[in-house]
Amino acid sequence: MKHTCTLAAAAVLLLAGCSQKPVVAPTGTTAGSVTVHSGEKPMPDPRIGLGAGLFDAEEAIWNMTKRSTTAPPEAFVGVTNSDLAFQGNYAFQGNYNGVIIWDISNPAQPKVVVDYVCPASQSDVSVYGNLMFVSGEGLGGRLDCGTEGVQEAVSKDRLRGIRIFDIEDIRNPKYVSNVQTCRGSHTHSVLKDPNDDENVYVYVSGSAGVRPAEELPGCVSAMPGDDPNSALFRIEIIKVPLDRPQDAAIVSSPRIFEDLVAPPQHGPAPADIAAIEEAKARGAFVVDLFGQERVLPDQFVTPMLAAFVKEQGRDTATAADSAAFREALPGILAERFGAPDPDQDGPRPGPTQCHDITLYPEIGLAGGACEGYGLLLDISDPTNPVRMDAVADSNFSYWHSATFNNDGSKVLFTDEWGGGGQPKCRDTDPMEWGADALFTLNDGKMDFKSYYKLPAPQTSLENCVAHNGSLIPVPGRDIMVQAWYQGGISVFDWTDITNPVEIAYHDRGPVSPDEMGNGGSWSVYWYNGLIVSSEIARGLDIFELTPSPYLSEHEIAAANTVKLDYLNAQGQPRYVWPETFHLAHAYVDQMERSGDMSASEVRAARTALERAETSSGTARRSALTSLAADLGGSGKKGMLADVVRALASPTP
Repeated sequence: MKHTCTLAAAAVLLLAGCSQKPVVAPTGTTAGSVTVHSGEKPMPDPRIGLGAGLFDAEEAIWNMTKRSTTAPPEAFVGVTNSDLAFQGNYAFQGNYNGVIIWDISNPAQPKVVVDYVCPASQSDVSVYGNLMFVSGEGLGGRLDCGTEGVQEAVSKDRLRGIRIFDIEDIRNPKYVSNVQTCRGSHTHSVLKDPNDDENVYVYVSGSAGVRPAEELPGCVSAMPGDDPNSALFRIEIIKVPLDRPQDAAIVSSPRIFEDLVAPPQHGPAPADIAAIEEAKARGAFVVDLFGQERVLPDQFVTPMLAAFVKEQGRDTATAADSAAFREALPGILAERFGAPDPDQDGPRPGPTQCHDITLYPEIGLAGGACEGYGLLLDISDPTNPVRMDAVADSNFSYWHSATFNNDGSKVLFTDEWGGGGQPKCRDTDPMEWGADALFTLNDGKMDFKSYYKLPAPQTSLENCVAHNGSLIPVPGRDIMVQAWYQGGISVFDWTDITNPVEIAYHDRGPVSPDEMGNGGSWSVYWYNGLIVSSEIARGLDIFELTPSPYLSEHEIAAANTVKLDYLNAQGQPRYVWPETFHLAHAYVDQMERSGDMSASEVRAARTALERAETSSGTARRSALTSLAADLGGSGKKGMLADVVRALASPTP
């Protein structure tokens, strides 16, 4: 779900991009120079060279309309905005300081309903019915939602797991329960089993180090071969009774990673090699973590060195302390993050955790983005997911999230190379790295077909890599909107899985003109006709699609006939389209674009549909029945014919 600026495996070292200097947000919506384009893709790409600024950066937008940009409430300004969930007219925006609930019924002027301060990283948020679920993984989250943090290494006050809120009164969320886990909850996914109306299930992915048993009894950091109760190499599944959420508890801890070995990895990009050599030359701390050299940011070095010195009984580090810390650092990181011993014999084990799991209960499948692998899971038994397939790719660094197409015949995985805090969309970065990998599904197996990456190069001052998105319910096509941090948002068509094509975008210039800042779109999702983006530094963006040669007015209108009661993108819904004239026209537009209907057939179909729309009774039925007969019954013409027949004989 989500940003891997986290205490997680390789990405943990990149958290430097997650901190921000104090800023003052403007009131209302933000402004900036906006370059609007529509129609065919403009060249040169206007995203290249956009001017920097926090709340006044230059912007470029193509085949979309921005309805609003609204700054966060005061308590959340300068703190990372994270993921989104939706229910009714509300958008729920996670933030490292808590959760912001927005009323988006007027997308031009969204209003804050409540800003609930309850710090935790990363406040991944989901909703179901009267319940809201929020993840906590960092060391500073408190059970009481206090803002003072937790200073002790071991504390009964620390929250690492899932918080559960009652939101029946949306303006007054009530903190009713929590479920603590051994590795916290970096992300989570809510599963509503179609066969169970009394409970929901929360799949928890926690990627931090294992908590000491003194803080949470039962937590074991040993390898499973040494202790079968190990908290490594498993996920947690929480069962939540809807009428008694206070009784929520872990009901299973499936070990879906068994027998996986460390996957192949690519090395650093040319720009990263140069940065590492420069860091070594100036004496920075460079560590080898999970097979790759990484520069440890000062934000990590300072507190870790201070703790190391304190263990020696001193308050100030000497040169000898720094040298000893440098030598001890690999072991410290291995202990903290569950890294295997580099000196062990045989192949190194595979992932110990997933970053994110996308559940698609209507088809009984889940896509697990699990650090070094993409997993396909059978979730027909919600508490006992079974691994069906696992794929690795040397072009992928960190499998981050997954999205199925609507009919479940394809799945897309994202690679958060660089952890979300680094510039990975530079013109020197390979297009296969930090991209999406697209697969078809065949008999429970995943077959790789192609990659998709944001096609506009970004600067070295912009954190940019593949991140969270969702399907847009355009009938008959696979279209997705996706966040790329400071790369902005990209809408692309992957109906032809071997040739994904961008069809719309929005982008801003860097947060800062002088240094790497933390900003951009963490996640962007389609929800009931709107495209809503959680802007890490700037607040909430809301967009709408506009017609173009790639997407017709009728296709957009047909997509907007899909109405959801709620949306958690990681609990993927199946889209179902009502039979409307927009749907029929959308299919005609698609067949005209693809050449599957001749010009004369297109004219005849449109004439018949327009005649039927303006008539009623016998005249309408006659026009539609005749059109259905002319269309036949195969392929997209058959899909159009089915809609036309339904319009001719509407359900009473």
